[in-house]
Order: sequence, then C-alpha cells, then structure tokens
Amino acid sequence: MLESWRWFGPEDPVQLSDIRQTGARGIVTALHHLDTGSVWQKSEILKRKAEIESEGLCWSVVESLPVHSDIKSGDGDVNLYIENYKKSLVNLGEAGLQCICYNFMPVVDWTRTDLRFPVANGSLALKFDTIEFAAYDLFILQREHAEKSYDPEVIRLAKERFDDMPHERRLSLENNVIAGLPGGEGAYDRDGIRCAIEKFASLGTPKLRQNLIRFLTEITPVAERVGLDLCIHPDDPAFSLFGLPRIVSNSQDLRTIFAAVPSSNNCLTLCAGSFGSHPDNDLVEMAKEFADRVRFVHLRNIKREPDGSFIESEHLDGDNDMVGLIHALLQEESHRKSTVGREIVMRPDHGHLMGREIEESGINPGYSFAGRLKGLSELRGVIHTLGYMAERGSV
Repeated sequence: MLESWRWFGPEDPVQLSDIRQTGARGIVTALHHLDTGSVWQKSEILKRKAEIESEGLCWSVVESLPVHSDIKSGDGDVNLYIENYKKSLVNLGEAGLQCICYNFMPVVDWTRTDLRFPVANGSLALKFDTIEFAAYDLFILQREHAEKSYDPEVIRLAKERFDDMPHERRLSLENNVIAGLPGGEGAYDRDGIRCAIEKFASLGTPKLRQNLIRFLTEITPVAERVGLDLCIHPDDPAFSLFGLPRIVSNSQDLRTIFAAVPSSNNCLTLCAGSFGSHPDNDLVEMAKEFADRVRFVHLRNIKREPDGSFIESEHLDGDNDMVGLIHALLQEESHRKSTVGREIVMRPDHGHLMGREIEESGINPGYSFAGRLKGLSELRGVIHTLGYMAERGSV
C-alpha cells in the first residue's frame, strides 16, 4: 500500500518537511482555502501540487472536494454546484490527480463530543459520548422532537449529565459538535444548525439517497473521461445524529450506491473508524466484498461501549480487526497489481495527542504529528510482516 499523510496546507503546524521524515510518500490534502461549491482552478491545483512535489512527495489523494449542501438537499443552486464540481474534476484530472475523496453527510461532518479525552498512558484521544451528545441535543440545542431519537434511559442519563455539567463544559461540548472539525465543511451557530437539521430531517433517507445517485450519475462520466476515482467516505459515526438520514453506513448502503452507478470509477474510501463505530459492520468482510471498489483507506481503531459511545484507541488496540483488515487489503492489492497495477492508498487516521504536543496550541484535533507517526509505524509493521509471511506462503 502507498503510505500517505493528511496535510491541511501551508497553515498546518505539521509541515511537508516533517511528513517526509515519517517515510510516507503520499500527501492527502485539498484546497482548504476555497469556498465549498467554488470551481478549483487549474492554476491553484498546480500550485499546490508543485509545493508538494518540491519536497519529493506526491499528491496521492484529494481529501476532500466538498459537496455543497444544495447538492445534498437537491434544491437551491444544485445545478450550478454540480456544474462547478464537474469543472473542478476536469481541472484535477488534467493536473494529473487520480483519486478524490468526498462525503455525503448532511449538516454535520465527522462528529466527536470530546477532543481531549485522557487515556491510561496520559495521552489524549477523541471520543464520542452518546450521553453527552444526547444532553447537547435535548437540553442545549433543544431540537424539536429530539426525545424521539433516544430511549427513555438515555434521556434520563442525559438529563443527569446536563444538570451536573459546568457552564464551561456546555460551551466546549457545543463547540466540539457544531463548530466544525478539521477537514469538515463549515461551522454553524445554534440557530443555523437547528434550521439545517429540520431541512434534512424532513428530506428523509430515500430522498437523500436519490440526491446522491443523481449527483453520481452526473459527475461519474466526467470522472471516467479524465481518469479520476470518486471515493465516497462513510458516515462518521455510522449511525444517525440529530435524527438525520444516513446513507453510507453499512454494506447494504454500499451495494445500493454501486448498483445504481456501476462505473468502476465509482469507488470507496474504506474508513475503518467510521464503519467500525457500528458493531454490526464486519470490516474484514466489507473489505473482501467491496475489494475492487477500494482505492483509499483510513486505518484507525476504536473501542466501542454498550451505549454506542466510542473512543479512538491506539491503531492496533481496539474493536476493529486491524490485522485481518490489512490482510484482506493486501490480498486485493496483490491481485490488482497483476491487473491494473495501482496501489491502494492508505493513511494512519487520527492519533492520540501526546508528549510535548499536549501543551502546544494549534494542533488539529486528531492530527497530531507524534500520534499519527506512532500509528503509521505500527501499521507499517503489520503490513511488512504480512508481506513477509505471504512471500513464504505462511498466510
């Protein structure tokens, strides 16, 4: 697999020269300074590409080319934004890019309630706490009919948690949930998110799925023409938040998407942490079933709790069978090299905040240098060991 590293551009405290020292060869990035829905001009793309290549690295994946909310809702300036997306795809393809990661999550992108949760060894992790999320939804946001989304016991525990929650924690919880996390597509205030939730909740799952298929039907021929793989990222977490529809959360969702748009350029970002947040998802089986669609992989691990909460654990210490998953991916890659000759791009996704970085400001949550370097080293060890064993017929 091609080892890669997510980089948030020139303002990222982790610089390209740092990344080169990790041994990763690929850079996963985007033009984060451009507004969602605008056309990515070829000059801007080539400028970013040259910056990456000047450090001896390659721009391996565009993560993300954001999908405007009007496309997801199917109203407003949907036609304009689809046409802009097509133009950006053409410019990216002509600039030599091959892989685009995007998501179709409505309103909120990847969501966590705690960005600095202490773990046993003293490092800090990302966490999604079901009770705290419910406390925010029910008693801070006060979303209309929110109680219908939760069991009575969750509501009771959420009320207790809210009553005991200091004002400062209420503010930080809201900031974590709605103010936008790295790589997300924007932030909301309280009134703004209420309106957005109401709009998409009333849209419902069938209509949101229909809008995704319409979008893919429009843009996939462009991707085919310019040689781009369109890799959809799963919902994170892989269950409903705020009563919103989820359409990329399990194997059946993927079967529906690939059946509706069967092009080989309609592909998958297999995010282990996102799919792994739901206990019904078998990551190894998903990797096998959708092997020919996987172009890009986010390797991270999580530990789930009975109430649906989860913490982002160390890369090899969690509920996801990381060794089994990597084995399945390497088998696909071995087959693929004999046919199309393209490596699967992987990146260590998220990492604990540790060491001196705990006291530093400006570190993007989940994207510390040391935590991801530790994860990359562990994953690299698994990959090399499985490769060694495969060469000798041991696996």
